[in-house]
Amino acid sequence: MIEWSESQLMIRDAVQRFVEDEIAPNLEALEHGDMPPYDILRKMYKTFGMDEMAKSRFAKQIEAEKAGEAPRAKNGNGAGNPGARADQAAATIIPIIELCRYCPGMVTAMGVSVGLTAGAIQSKGTVEQKERWVPELLTLEKVGAWAITEPDSGSDAFGGMRASARRHGDDFVLNGSKTFITNGPYADTIVFICKLDEEGVDARDRRILHFVLDRGMDGLEQTPPLRKMGMHSSPTGELFLSDVRCGVDRLLGGEAALKATGGGRSGAKATFQTERSGVAAMALGIVEQCLKLSIKYAKERVQFGQPIGQYQLIQEKLARMEVARMNLQNLVFRFIELVAQGKSMSFAEASAMKLYSARAAVEVAMEAVQVYGGNGYMSEYQVEQLARDAKVLQIYAGTDEIQIRAIAKDLLEA
Repeated sequence: MIEWSESQLMIRDAVQRFVEDEIAPNLEALEHGDMPPYDILRKMYKTFGMDEMAKSRFAKQIEAEKAGEAPRAKNGNGAGNPGARADQAAATIIPIIELCRYCPGMVTAMGVSVGLTAGAIQSKGTVEQKERWVPELLTLEKVGAWAITEPDSGSDAFGGMRASARRHGDDFVLNGSKTFITNGPYADTIVFICKLDEEGVDARDRRILHFVLDRGMDGLEQTPPLRKMGMHSSPTGELFLSDVRCGVDRLLGGEAALKATGGGRSGAKATFQTERSGVAAMALGIVEQCLKLSIKYAKERVQFGQPIGQYQLIQEKLARMEVARMNLQNLVFRFIELVAQGKSMSFAEASAMKLYSARAAVEVAMEAVQVYGGNGYMSEYQVEQLARDAKVLQIYAGTDEIQIRAIAKDLLEA
């Protein structure tokens, strides 16, 4: 794939109009926390029929599983011919790019609910669990959260994990806390990741379990949104669990999860891989908008008797932005092409894609602020917001340092 097709460009133009009509006028309310993003996202889903398409795909997947057919989406083969798979991937990525031009936080809120939370249940859950929780998550009727990060664990997500599940008869009793949880304050459905209490097993090596929790369960506390540097349109909170009782029906995979190889870590790792791949589309949206705004400003802003775009130092900044835009677009096209061929990136490839994309987005956004000078430092201008929003791409889904480690480990083991 070397360029957007005509049908994909039509989708892009339609999404652009929606974003400019529905999101751009509400940026202030979204930025200051006065308007959670979910109603606008639901409207987008209904406007473009994304909710009905999600329901239809899910129904077909469940029907196939009940008939004993292997769920092809799990192993990356997907359904239909390569062209159909490419169109489906593009239809998912294009809204991400366009939303990130104005409001990257909305993509984070949407992606965690639809991609991570629903995706975790679809990949690890029983048929009954999928039917119970997934449909309302895929349509954003309910908001989802994927809870792995803890105050003392950070990048050492598994080794430093303290949240626990203790067997109590036929049930489990969950305790622990999670932080930096996207959608945490408003989540209706939470995938809570913790360790099984196992006597005689070192705490770092204990089995990882995934439980599905619902808002309002006894002992579950969801805090109000935390204040943070950027991504203000993506509510982030903390979770506190005190003796939350769960039946086996809430353990993803049921009793079989207790016997699975890998200690439950592989499922979370696969989720990280999906999340890292999506960062390129987010970065592309940020970079495209920063470049567009910088070009406009360079033509209009006059200093020393001529537009600043006439100065070579400004031209160099614009040229570097364009190089980053081209590279990011090619990464996105490669991802779509892999999906079309029924393939997926390796964990190291997804990490490399995320590392470059995050750094490119931050570099371009900060250069856009520099092009604007003092104005760029003012919240009146959008480049200020985009610079703050871009930074978290180097942190969540694994910091830059963790990406480097994953890439290098893969290279050295080859």
